[in-house]
Amino acid sequence: MEKINNEIDWQKEDLKYIWHPCSQMKDYESLPPIVIERAKGINLYDTDGKCYKDVVSSWWCNLLGHCNEKISARLKEQADKLEHVIFANFSHKTIIELCIRLSKLMPKGLVKFNFADNGSSSIEMAMKMSFQYFQQVGKPNKTRFMALTDAYHGETIGALSVGACDLYSKIYKPILMDVIRIQAPDCYRCPFNKNRDNCDCECFIDAQKQFEKYGNQTAAILVEPLLQGSAGMKIYPALYLKKLRKLCDEYNVHIIADEIATGYYRTGEMFAFNHAGVSPDLMCLSKGLTGGYMPMSVVVTTDEIYNAFYDDYLKYKAFMHSHTYAGNPLGASCALGVLDILEEGSIQKHLKEVTLYFNNLIKENFLNLSFDGKLSAAGAGEVRSIGLINAIELVYNKNTKQSFDYKTRLGYQIYKKALKKGVLLRPLGDVIYFNPPLIIEKQDMDFVVKVARDCTIEAMKELN
Repeated sequence: MEKINNEIDWQKEDLKYIWHPCSQMKDYESLPPIVIERAKGINLYDTDGKCYKDVVSSWWCNLLGHCNEKISARLKEQADKLEHVIFANFSHKTIIELCIRLSKLMPKGLVKFNFADNGSSSIEMAMKMSFQYFQQVGKPNKTRFMALTDAYHGETIGALSVGACDLYSKIYKPILMDVIRIQAPDCYRCPFNKNRDNCDCECFIDAQKQFEKYGNQTAAILVEPLLQGSAGMKIYPALYLKKLRKLCDEYNVHIIADEIATGYYRTGEMFAFNHAGVSPDLMCLSKGLTGGYMPMSVVVTTDEIYNAFYDDYLKYKAFMHSHTYAGNPLGASCALGVLDILEEGSIQKHLKEVTLYFNNLIKENFLNLSFDGKLSAAGAGEVRSIGLINAIELVYNKNTKQSFDYKTRLGYQIYKKALKKGVLLRPLGDVIYFNPPLIIEKQDMDFVVKVARDCTIEAMKELN
């Protein structure tokens, strides 16, 4: 085999072989892939030594910084003992310890853990669990699912069906499930002219209408609690979840909480559902679960759901679902490393010290932006935040909240400019957001916000 040496053109070889995710590869002609050599903390370093501040946590999964010494130590120790074992009729100490420790942190009632290897798979598992539960408890009519508009739950067929972002799903609609769609809260463009900080979730009326029509047919509703990430980091009140819990209880509908992106203190609490003080029936976790180290996910559910599958083998009630890498010891070791750090309490203390600082910094730098000419009404329509997640929605007209023409690709222009200045932003459309590792320090906040502001001004001027 030909030996690969240091003289290789890594970008050229990448483009020769690799089809990157969620990308129009033609864009790579002008912006070739950035080849990362190493990383530490929130810093990524390419093969030329250039540093990039990873303030999107590498697709929201890096929780406690790249190459975290404590997590890495856990992983290295585990790799020398047990790398993997079949998870049917076998187990291992690392995954058992993980479940023992996680069970103490879960919302009330969530006690049974079923593992997979990515977020989409956990969504599929939760949907199948809910459906099969009702088939086995004498409710065969409960075969449908509900989900919110603007939802995102993953890329596999079931997960894509309950999602509602056309960018990802439109072309596949002929092969997707028929999902009952509920109008999601849209606090920036609230049709009731309310404010998310003091409203009574008047928008919940649509959920009530859909439950009246379809509640008796529905097995479960899927929600991204408090934060619809791919929709543009849309944030809504915890009261909505409280009302949803009550409504689901009335109609015997499960709540599947997609905490893949919101869990592990992303919203300021261990789980977003904690803000509401109620529990879902099934919760999906991934991303921060292993600190962004290893692909792993889990569905956590109740004894009531678990017991509906527990019977003699020949009753054929078992949940016949599996993934090769379910319960992987390497992933579990990383998940323990994450818990080691969180249980120390220093991360929570740090978040209290920097969260408000970050939000105020972003407001100070973006809410006062003004432009001349045809963009005189343009700027930051809203700065919204929850935990360390902050989003700036750029609009063509702040008075009417009119968005920019999608053909301008304003967010993409800002993204390219920020990369040149050493910041990884990756906006969602024209929503610039920050979702950094929880360890980010104030000086890095100062730097990335300044770069984001400067790049926004530059891109806007070019549009003018």
